[in-house]
Amino acid sequence: MERYKLAAAKRAERLFAEGHKLDHLVQCLLQEQDKIRAPYHRFLELSDQTLAWMMAIDTCFLLDFLESYDHRHEATAGMVSSATHWIDATVRDAMMLENQIPLFLFSQALALRHPNAAADALHAVLGRFIKEVSPIKTTAELAVADVARHAHMLELLYHFLVPGFDGDDGAREPPPMVPEEFVTIDMLDPSQQQQQLPDYDKVKQACMQVSGLDVAPVRFIKKNLISRPMRVASSLPGKITRKVPLLAAVAPLVTKLMASSSTDGDAEARLKGVDLGSIISSALAQEITIPSVSTLARWGVRFAPAPEGIAGICFDAATATLRLPVVTLDGNTEVVLRNLVAYEAVAVRGPLVLARYTELMNGIVDTPKDVKILRQSGVVVNHLKSDKEAADLWNGMCRATRLCKVPRLDAAIRAVNAHRSRRAASRARKLLKKYVFRSWRILTLLAALVLLLMTATQTFCSVYPCTRSLGSVFQTPQVGGTRR
Repeated sequence: MERYKLAAAKRAERLFAEGHKLDHLVQCLLQEQDKIRAPYHRFLELSDQTLAWMMAIDTCFLLDFLESYDHRHEATAGMVSSATHWIDATVRDAMMLENQIPLFLFSQALALRHPNAAADALHAVLGRFIKEVSPIKTTAELAVADVARHAHMLELLYHFLVPGFDGDDGAREPPPMVPEEFVTIDMLDPSQQQQQLPDYDKVKQACMQVSGLDVAPVRFIKKNLISRPMRVASSLPGKITRKVPLLAAVAPLVTKLMASSSTDGDAEARLKGVDLGSIISSALAQEITIPSVSTLARWGVRFAPAPEGIAGICFDAATATLRLPVVTLDGNTEVVLRNLVAYEAVAVRGPLVLARYTELMNGIVDTPKDVKILRQSGVVVNHLKSDKEAADLWNGMCRATRLCKVPRLDAAIRAVNAHRSRRAASRARKLLKKYVFRSWRILTLLAALVLLLMTATQTFCSVYPCTRSLGSVFQTPQVGGTRR
């Protein structure tokens, strides 16, 4: 057992009222063995006595640490850097999912100090620590009933950050916003596909059998309606390139494009049966399509802090303002967020709100410039060494174990993308109005001059040969005679 844990247990023992000792806490925990073992997925292969002593010492140590953590900024002002690193390492260990201990153990320890006010004392200790260690800042306050309702400290922090998203919010999700050009037959149900698609295999087989008949009508159709038009169509490229030599250089490019289209057709055949509707409407697809912060800033989007935390994420279309919760980035942020996302994945049955928030931040933060804009807007408080480290933190966050849509966050994403589309169309209209509609007189004059020049050139080439100078592009056929 580490000496600092034993020292913390002795300090806690001196605070017990009515002469209680650490043995009294151990005896209380021996009576709660089933309650202690219940939250763990595996059976703890420890004797009841050993487990009770371990839990008692760890509870006293962690309680002593939580009580002193609120004033750590003033208390550690004169400490060496190794001490502050030890404090941060203890915070990271305390917030790991695998290191959680039941909260009622803190109540048992505080009951030996404050027999009549253990719940209020625990609320004061955890309330200060939760607000201090939380990377996402919010103006909400921790209620006393919340402490008794949750099993451990990580669960308490999660529900403190994600309030009001429980229940069947995910069941009332709006239908996915899929553009019409992406709606394909593969998105239909199998019964609908059978109703809307004819049996192409049978039709193809019948056509092949008819084309194989050696009768006069079939030969006539093949010769005049199929073979002759195909020969004419195949001879057109050569005639056109001979008349217009410039097209000869474009022919290889057209051939490559046709080859790529056939490759796309093969890929489409391989993707037949893939549920494209689920891919397009998936949460991951929406995360990928959201622009970065710097791109949104160029399109006139402003960023503002949301005092309500994650519940306050929204996009105000009238002012083009995206509200995001204030997030503090330090040495503990990544560990706390990763463990919160891990807890959400294994314990929360509803929508993965926190995972969706990390996907949103992962989507809008790509470069240090994005972090700088958010920092200047008051959304990000960066205690790391540089904005690049902050950008790497968000870009390195693991994705959710399962894709899930959160109506409030997805509504903000759709509103941001809709604003970008409106701004793009508005900018295109302004460019047309400025450079095309206002200059119609000049454009008309230029078109008339070009048309007059082409007419004069054609007239000149009809009288004098222009083969040497212009080739055969503008040469017109001679009527009833030989060329000069």
